[in-house]
Amino acid sequence: QVQLVESGGGLVQAGGSLRLSCAVSVTLLGFNSMGWYRQAPGKQRELVTAITREGTTNYADSVKGRFTISRDNAKKTVYLQMNSLKPEDTAVYYCGVRQWTIDYWGQGTQVTVSS
Repeated sequence: QVQLVESGGGLVQAGGSLRLSCAVSVTLLGFNSMGWYRQAPGKQRELVTAITREGTTNYADSVKGRFTISRDNAKKTVYLQMNSLKPEDTAVYYCGVRQWTIDYWGQGTQVTVSS
């Protein structure tokens, strides 16, 4: 059974940094892609960044140059390093992985950036 557990969220001032972690219960090598998504109040969930099994990454324009996705296959963990945080980055951040046509999600972790 695939389980994802996010951690690392919290309250930070604008300009600060946070690193989110997503611990996965099974090997990462079985997934086509892994990504971070976020959902702000009253808005739809949006893709922040993703990394494919081959290592190709993509980022939303709003986070390019500030956020970095990485993974540690041995630890079965996906990371999101967030720098230069802005109040508009405030949202619940979700880790998601795709195995062919099936998506798995974590429970989310709250990130709040104060101005």
